[in-house]
Amino acid sequence: MAETLSSMKALGYAAPDFHLLDVRTHKMVSLHELKSPIATVIMFICNHCPYVKHIQKKLVDVANKYKEKNISFIAISSNDAEKYPADAPDKMKIEAEKNDYPFPYLYDETQKVARDYLAACTPDFFIFDNQLHCVYQGRFDAATPGNQKPVTGEDLSNALDHILANKPVDTDQKPSMGCNIKWKK
Repeated sequence: MAETLSSMKALGYAAPDFHLLDVRTHKMVSLHELKSPIATVIMFICNHCPYVKHIQKKLVDVANKYKEKNISFIAISSNDAEKYPADAPDKMKIEAEKNDYPFPYLYDETQKVARDYLAACTPDFFIFDNQLHCVYQGRFDAATPGNQKPVTGEDLSNALDHILANKPVDTDQKPSMGCNIKWKK
């Protein structure tokens, strides 16, 4: 595991579309099928990362809370499943069901989507507005394994609350920190 920070690309870019396998339904889905008319959260996660495991329960709570407010959450795993079999689609399905993920869990086998989004780590969060322009990228909150800070989802929630209140999202955003995406050679 190499501790890695988000790329923190300039805000305002359009969300790249994708067609990926939803490991729970075994259907190909696109961003345009899953997006919300209010805001869409795209997060790069995986099964085995201790940073993802650390926030997992609260992430499910936050996603459930905002799903009730018509905000979409989409999880994508882009790790090389050949070298990291814990991140294979069949294991992703088990993980999603075990943790009651209230969002689709998609497999990016070619890693093209992670590259298109400049995702760098797990977890890595992106929020897109109703026009699918990026208004937030970075961390869930300040908690990481071992730093003794509570897992709150504060950073992500603040951005979503601003969107729901029709206020601009604060551009002072902190990068996420986690395991590097396990790239194929």
